[in-house]
Amino acid sequence: MLLATDLDGTFLAGDPEDRLKLYQLISAHPEIDLVFVTGRGLESVLPLLSDPTIPQPDYIICDVGCTVVHGESQQAIQPLQSEIDDLWPGEQVIEDALSSFTGLERQHVPQERRVSYFCDNDVVDESMRSIAQDLSCDVLFSAGKYLDILPKGINKGRTLSRLIEHLGVDPESVLVAGDTLNDLSMYQHQFKGVCVGESEEGLLDATDNQARVFHGTSPGCGGILQAFGHFGFLGHAGINAETPDGVNSGKSDLVIVYHRLPYEEVVENGELIRRRPKSPNGIIPTLLSFFADGKAGSWVAWSIDDPELGPFQTHTEVDTSRYEKLVAARVPLSKDDVDIFYKRFSKEAFWPTLHTFWERATFRDEHWQVFLKVNKMFAERTAEEAAENAVVWIHDYNLWMVPAYLRELRPDLTISFFHHTYFPSADVFNVLPWRREIIGSLLQCDHIGFHIPRQAENFVDVARGVTPLEVTEKINCAPRFLTYGCAVGLDEMSVEIKVNDRSIGLGAHPVGLDLNRVKNALADENIMQLARNVRQDLGDVRLILSVERLDFTKGIIEKLEAFARMLDDHPELKTKVTLMMVCVPAAPGMTIYEELLSQIEQTVGRINGQFAELGWTPVQFFFRALPFEELVAYYTVADVMWITPLRDGLNLVAKEYVATQGLTDGSGVLVLSEFAGAAAELRGAVLANPHHPQELADTCHYALTMSESEAKNRLSEAFEVVSRYDIGYWGQAFIDAVELRRLTKLDKLSSADPCAA
Repeated sequence: MLLATDLDGTFLAGDPEDRLKLYQLISAHPEIDLVFVTGRGLESVLPLLSDPTIPQPDYIICDVGCTVVHGESQQAIQPLQSEIDDLWPGEQVIEDALSSFTGLERQHVPQERRVSYFCDNDVVDESMRSIAQDLSCDVLFSAGKYLDILPKGINKGRTLSRLIEHLGVDPESVLVAGDTLNDLSMYQHQFKGVCVGESEEGLLDATDNQARVFHGTSPGCGGILQAFGHFGFLGHAGINAETPDGVNSGKSDLVIVYHRLPYEEVVENGELIRRRPKSPNGIIPTLLSFFADGKAGSWVAWSIDDPELGPFQTHTEVDTSRYEKLVAARVPLSKDDVDIFYKRFSKEAFWPTLHTFWERATFRDEHWQVFLKVNKMFAERTAEEAAENAVVWIHDYNLWMVPAYLRELRPDLTISFFHHTYFPSADVFNVLPWRREIIGSLLQCDHIGFHIPRQAENFVDVARGVTPLEVTEKINCAPRFLTYGCAVGLDEMSVEIKVNDRSIGLGAHPVGLDLNRVKNALADENIMQLARNVRQDLGDVRLILSVERLDFTKGIIEKLEAFARMLDDHPELKTKVTLMMVCVPAAPGMTIYEELLSQIEQTVGRINGQFAELGWTPVQFFFRALPFEELVAYYTVADVMWITPLRDGLNLVAKEYVATQGLTDGSGVLVLSEFAGAAAELRGAVLANPHHPQELADTCHYALTMSESEAKNRLSEAFEVVSRYDIGYWGQAFIDAVELRRLTKLDKLSSADPCAA
């Protein structure tokens, strides 16, 4: 069959349960061709194509019949579109011809091959119709205020009829649906039709005696569902039997969706075993803490499905001694899936673009299909784990599309998302070929968190380019965050937006540090002895420390060049200072950084060759991952911590250094890129522009020559931030914001239907 439906008041209206039922019905039946027939312009229809909860149309007829395109590509359907174009005299001709009429207000909406106004009924008189006729145009007036001047003979019904003829569709298999006089022409071609409940009286009167037109009693989608039954579409077994089975609710009130399991999996002697992570970052223990005290929950993550290791185990325990009722719900992925989904596509397409290096990105549609498949598997597993009205917390860009699939499967859930990486401005993000799908998915969330206000506001700007939205609440960023003090500062941020009558919360939640992890390292005598040994080996030489992962976003080459410049500008520093650069290798299989490593090694060699003297090496380069505890020893000794990424979502290393120095009553100086998210909250750091070589050199020199009193005062400011807004604060603040959204949803549901909650 073919369903040709108006949008506003019809396909986009009705009881939410009826909408979901109809949408699922269409998605479950690929033999249903869906045609949007609307007065909107094509630009105004595009946001609907980004909403994953709305079925994608096969064809779109818009501009009251003046535009007809394919649903997927939005390219014109020929020769139908050319036939319409040949009839249109042009916008300027129409405007000039009607310029003498008073009471006309131009509709400032996207439109093509038509001119639309607001006006009262008495404005549309015979003289206007005569002018339109002379221009070979028609006048369409509807709902007592909408005036459209259209090409002669063109309307929704005529274009729909031509499309059905062009496609060779049996007219008996067509159902048209509408709710205003604007839709009347669709009922004048002998198609079966429905005027949904609450339709305009004029449309009901005009179709009252048409035997093939059914007048529904339920508004919007409910009326269309009634028509399916009335006309016997999809058989007489009933619509309920044709609707996909729902997903059974699970038992977990909180479900964490993360790409990593909360434990390590290793293969020993051909057997897969689990063990606690050797050096877990602060995020995983913090997330685990929400399941303490016997709280039930699920942790959804992927695991390799290797047939050689035996049958795949979907559910495993995590740590029964600490988290009695927490289970790991494992998503089975093949090694090829992981290679494409994570190591290749996420890192070669999304990672460079998010960090504003779009020219380095590689976009492959076959990889996108794997990404979608994996995200759908995550969503299906999550839907089965979550209890009714549960909270789901999804983590990072690898799982961008999970909300889209999950919202359709479980509309009852409160879905939250935290974006751990940087979120760029619209002119960068829009480079992504799948930006509409990604944003459409994220807009299915109830709360979305970012590190800092700038990233949240970037998201709003990107979303605004995808769909109409309303900012319903804003707050000042000060004093929690810097406003005009750095490149990523902002004075005001949006904390709530409304899209399609759904309110979505936005938050700035910079990840904090696990201070106990630093304290434990400082309490280790072996670590303290290592620190003393390093200081003794350095003697009077001052240590500049740099710790980062091998990545082009970290500005490693730029930092090395700035160090050489500083030695050139200040020859008195020769033999007095050394740069220790710890560069952590990328994950195994990541070959895209091999050229970068070669460039770094060549630059280090050149600098040491130029400046080295007997007994003094300017740059000490370590290409390996050091245990966290050893890093703390170096943090203790370093006079300057030099962290200058070209772009970074946050940067926890900066906080680790501040915490170490603060806990040991040190006077070290943090030099931090103003393009790192942490720059917006770490007061006391010396900020630098990593894109300005001279400034990089000058700020490093300033840190080296700073007085001890200024250094201690700066450190005190930064340490206050790090110690107050720790990892526990981050987790609780985020979950509190999400819980507030959940309670608000339940209150609205309860008000609408006292029995629903």
